[in-house]
Amino acid sequence: MPWFPARFARIAVLALALAAAGAVGAADKVVTVPVKFAKGTTGATVKGAIKGYDSVEYLVVARAGQTLRLAITGSANANVNVFPPRADGTPDPDASGLELSAAYQNGRSSESAVLPANGTYRIQVYQFRAIARRGTVSKYSLKIEIR
Repeated sequence: MPWFPARFARIAVLALALAAAGAVGAADKVVTVPVKFAKGTTGATVKGAIKGYDSVEYLVVARAGQTLRLAITGSANANVNVFPPRADGTPDPDASGLELSAAYQNGRSSESAVLPANGTYRIQVYQFRAIARRGTVSKYSLKIEIR
């Protein structure tokens, strides 16, 4: 049986190559949406849906010291992260998420943070990995307020 180890090795290498090619080809879709508030208002509500590992990033412009409030409704599987801008005010794709404070009022939850810098913030709507890997679709409504 001298052929078995060599044949097994070739099959294992082929399987690993195919798995790697599939992982590279299956990129997560990230949709970026700029959000503008209507004149005279301090917020906006956006609606959408995400599937699997896909996400939506809402871009909002704010100043240091302002408070960002977020309230997401709809699917319990939709979650949010907020990422601060670079020093020059542009979106930072490598930033760590801000720590958000949760509040509960009238049976609804919201999250907020005092913003540390001037610029464009990224608000990411996504699903946790355990839900995303099932290909679950989550519809949501996200209320964004800056004061």
